[in-house]
Amino acid sequence: MAESRIASRVAVGLGLLAAAAFAAWALGAYAGARWGWTAFAMLLLVSLLLHVRQLLMLGRWLERGESVDGRLSGVWDELHAVLHRSRRQSAQREAELADQVGRWRAAARALPDGVVILDGERIAWCNDTACMHFGIDPAQDAGRPVTQLVRMPEFSAYLEAGDYAKPISLRQPDQPERTLSVQVVAYGEGQSLVLSRDVTRFEKLETMRREFVANVSHELRTPLTVVSGFLETLGDEEDPEARRRYLGLMGEQSNRMLRLVEDLLTLSSLESSPPPPMEDAIDMRALLDRLGAEARALSGGRHRIEVEAGADASLLGSEKELSSAFGNLVSNAVRYTPAGGAVRLYWQPTEEGAAFAVEDTGIGIEPEHIPRLTERFYRVDRGRSRETGGTGLGLAIAKHALSRHGAQLEVSSQPGKGTRFSARFSGPRLRPGLSRI
Repeated sequence: MAESRIASRVAVGLGLLAAAAFAAWALGAYAGARWGWTAFAMLLLVSLLLHVRQLLMLGRWLERGESVDGRLSGVWDELHAVLHRSRRQSAQREAELADQVGRWRAAARALPDGVVILDGERIAWCNDTACMHFGIDPAQDAGRPVTQLVRMPEFSAYLEAGDYAKPISLRQPDQPERTLSVQVVAYGEGQSLVLSRDVTRFEKLETMRREFVANVSHELRTPLTVVSGFLETLGDEEDPEARRRYLGLMGEQSNRMLRLVEDLLTLSSLESSPPPPMEDAIDMRALLDRLGAEARALSGGRHRIEVEAGADASLLGSEKELSSAFGNLVSNAVRYTPAGGAVRLYWQPTEEGAAFAVEDTGIGIEPEHIPRLTERFYRVDRGRSRETGGTGLGLAIAKHALSRHGAQLEVSSQPGKGTRFSARFSGPRLRPGLSRI
């Protein structure tokens, strides 16, 4: 449509030029050819000057964006309209493109993985996660070679080799506890992406998985070896007394394996199932009385067992889970307290709510062992743990059961003086009506 208007304007201009030529011819026929050609040349010069002036105005508008104030006319006015419309559409497309680029960069900045765009080996752009992983300053380090900032021989060798099919694992000297998985993805001409991911947690989980499998295999191998050996011996044993003794030992090892399997199933259930509903109220006074009776039975009169329920409050949750968690704490206190010592169980008010605690006057725990007590199969003294019949999973079970009820297991101990395990409860799982004594 614009082309037709421009063509129409051109036709009008040509018509005016033809009219001027006819007028000059008529003047020449009347006053002589010299006057005719002079008049035609003057008209042509004026027309040319007008077109040059409008062309200069249009050129200034194209170069500087200055308004022409509607002074263009004819074909130049139509051309100005076409160019103005084209410039407006181009500006709109640029704005849309800038908005899309801004959105892409915002999304790339929010990625949990690090992204560095390289032009050759020089940094063109990076997101916030990459800045944290590699210590890059986007404003100051743009254009610098990446190897000047990531000063690790493994990374430099990886870039030089050019084989990016698999990622590499890196540990920075200033952050040895963090493990990064880094992979380069080449694209375009001389451009590439450096993708980084913090795999510290996954590496720890894999280490825990390997240790877990090794520990379970080790814990099961010993009783299975004992049972297998006694089965072979029983085939040749004729003494009834020896056979009874062997069967008793086999029963002990079988019970040990059974306890281990039951604890593993309990731990798996606690880790995979949703938190218990806040429907059933647990009478803590009754639970403490039952735990005290179990402690006295386990002690067999060798310890002084004290029970104190100073908080008139109940918990909402699973009595089975909390009974198992508290029971593990109580049995540990009895097992690791020498004869003549004391074990104290109490449920008392706190500023936030209430706390269950078990205190003993036992052998205590060295400070370096306390952070790892709730790890699966972790034992301070492996030999003593097996003597007392522990599976190495009790504190792990207690930790998970308490966390499912909004509490955390806290440990304080002094070697040779005793240990205190406590769990603080607050929030919606603690039924109101707490009374202090």
